Amino acid sequence: MTIDDLVAKQAIAEGLYRYCRSLDRMDRDLYGRVFEAGARLEYGDYFSGTAEQFCDWVWDQHLATQGHSHQITNIMAEVESGEARAASEAYVTVCLRTKPDATGAVVDIVERGRYLDRWTRDTDGSWRIASRRYVTDIQQISDASTSPPPAIVRDATDASYSLFA
Repeated sequence: MTIDDLVAKQAIAEGLYRYCRSLDRMDRDLYGRVFEAGARLEYGDYFSGTAEQFCDWVWDQHLATQGHSHQITNIMAEVESGEARAASEAYVTVCLRTKPDATGAVVDIVERGRYLDRWTRDTDGSWRIASRRYVTDIQQISDASTSPPPAIVRDATDASYSLFA
């Protein structure tokens, strides 16, 4: 493995982190730096289409919740040395808190799965996802009606923006 391979693997990991942050902060500009234009995304029964279409779809899904949080772990990336291509598998945990329904019931949905991504390196050297297949491994649904509301900030007023300014 070369230093260039390690740098590419780190850039891919940061691309995955950027994806989670873009969704959790609902930051479309940040999301736009994750995927190559027209990237194909397959999320099982949930969604099939381009990265641009997914952005609109997932924003609507997330706005229909009280809050959401995405975490990435176990990133395995293989870089084709000397090429502008890579592949990665990353485990993801997504937590969603629904808004109260007509009866006042609130549900927490925790889903664990994996992102199977193909990456390309742009001419400027940045790595972007060219295609993604999401695989669901486990889903848990539980009553959260007596839980306090989440303290999630879903925009640029989140404290992390001033931290990184």
